[in-house]
Amino acid sequence: MGRNLQSGDRLRPVDLARGHGLSTQAIRNYEEAGILPAAGRTPHGYRIYTSLHAGALRAFLALVPGHGHQAATSILRAVNQGAVDEALRLIDEGHVQLLDDRRTLQAVESALRDLGPATAPEPGTGSEPAALSGPGSTFIGPLADRLGIRPATLRAWERAGLVRPHRDPRTGYRVYDEADARDARLAHQLRRGGYLLEQIAPLIAQVRAAGGLEPLEAALCDWHGRLSARGRAMLAGAAELEAYLRVHLEGHGGDGPGVLAQAPAVKEPLSVRTGARMVESR
Repeated sequence: MGRNLQSGDRLRPVDLARGHGLSTQAIRNYEEAGILPAAGRTPHGYRIYTSLHAGALRAFLALVPGHGHQAATSILRAVNQGAVDEALRLIDEGHVQLLDDRRTLQAVESALRDLGPATAPEPGTGSEPAALSGPGSTFIGPLADRLGIRPATLRAWERAGLVRPHRDPRTGYRVYDEADARDARLAHQLRRGGYLLEQIAPLIAQVRAAGGLEPLEAALCDWHGRLSARGRAMLAGAAELEAYLRVHLEGHGGDGPGVLAQAPAVKEPLSVRTGARMVESR
């Protein structure tokens, strides 16, 4: 039979808070949000925390860097309500998202490698005027020919935000400058890789924000670093969560939701995120 964890070493809110640089109000807020199991009370109404609560706090704080505050809250709340399978599903979702981000990064790098040097724009033909607004500028027809696509495709990409040509003030024709042509070439490579327009748009936006392809190299290196750090943070969070689960399940024999799941679910207050001070004497 599992031991009664609520009768372990008694801890005050300040005892939990000090070790993690938190305020005692944050500890109370975490309990109210369901991140910590419901605390016991003294005859005078003061909260009594135990090593179980300390384990829950460690697990939550370790999960936040890899999964984010909202997901970490949902994971701990599910565990404390006895829904361990739901908590594990949320963990899986985080890993799926990380894998998707890695694949997106790989697609961007592959597309950039496949981009050859830009060719000089061809002069306008047919009814298109020969004069352009700047060096390296071209019209929709020549650009479509260089990419091997139809002009209608470029217009569809424009509607999706992938390219942003300006209009010639005299004729109203679309004019694509060098940056527009770059974006169109990158979009073309990603479309060939099977990516949808809504998936490509944020990647094009990142190229624009970086100021082109060369500055993007540094951003890609940083992206690699952030994904690696996130993956390691997930490992650290998983280790603390597993430690908490062992103690949590031991408390009720490893089967059934047990005492912790019987604590009433409460609505998460805004103060959990903001750290706003709340008046509470106990």
